[in-house]
Amino acid sequence: MNAPDASPKTALPPTVEVRDLTRRFGDLVAVDALTFDAYRGEILGFLGPNGAGKSTAIRMLCGLLAPSSGTARVAGADVVTAPDEVKRRIGYMSQRFSLYGELRASDNLDLYGALHGLSGRRLRERLDWAISLAGLGERLSSRVDELAGGFRQRLALACALLHEPEVVFLDEPTGGVDPVMRRAFFQLIDELAAGGITVLLTTHFLDEAEYCHRVAIISRGKLVATGTPTALKQRLAGQVLVDVRSDRPGAALTALAAVPQLVQVELFGAGVHARAAAGVSQAEALTATTEALATAGIPCTPPVVASPTLEDVFLHLVGHEEMAP
Repeated sequence: MNAPDASPKTALPPTVEVRDLTRRFGDLVAVDALTFDAYRGEILGFLGPNGAGKSTAIRMLCGLLAPSSGTARVAGADVVTAPDEVKRRIGYMSQRFSLYGELRASDNLDLYGALHGLSGRRLRERLDWAISLAGLGERLSSRVDELAGGFRQRLALACALLHEPEVVFLDEPTGGVDPVMRRAFFQLIDELAAGGITVLLTTHFLDEAEYCHRVAIISRGKLVATGTPTALKQRLAGQVLVDVRSDRPGAALTALAAVPQLVQVELFGAGVHARAAAGVSQAEALTATTEALATAGIPCTPPVVASPTLEDVFLHLVGHEEMAP
């Protein structure tokens, strides 16, 4: 895969331009004044908890939902004044599975090709390309209902790409897909970006965000931060982050949450990450962590100073309460 921190081709005009895009449902502000650009060949990930407004934003950018206010242009078309033109220029893979389960994989491809106005030699060329890209050759005669989740997602992506869109929107594309298939799926996405397609995807999986060239963190409808994964991690540069592993991570969390030298303590896999308060040195943070766990009688590995992860940054920016289901 390409380096996830590769800079977008900002010398070219953006293929997606969003300014103050807002959507209200009564008193609820689902998307609140989003402003960002995305560029040719870029993978831009929308990262946020469930209910953050990611899917609503994607639906507006696809011309499926009218904004309450603000502007957006996608592949040169205005989402407010020309939503039908937007739909013709993009590919869209929805969060809800959009294929026809009772039909064969090949039937779905033929149908989507016809819906996009493809026929004859051009349709055959695009079908051959899509089948090869998604690795569907041996499964074309299978009913969609019989395909494993990973191959259904590959088929859905192939259908979204048949008409050669400039921009493709993927709304939580790997739900229900095992880790091996998920990695293969992102390798396909990387190939698309390398070919010049702009990819915007939504996710609440932090490991998926690491595959993106840039990440836009969204919370409660607002854009909290945007940057490459590395640049976002730099937001915690200079702060002391302590990592400790324990067979009783919940008990370790409780013990460390009461330590005054630590200001943010979060579960982190089979352990805990704790951020030190301002002015607390590495040595002080490590000593306070060791003493608190020993006093509580919690067995653990010796605490160490850790480098910030995207998860640490996400929790720092969004807050633990936003992660609750």
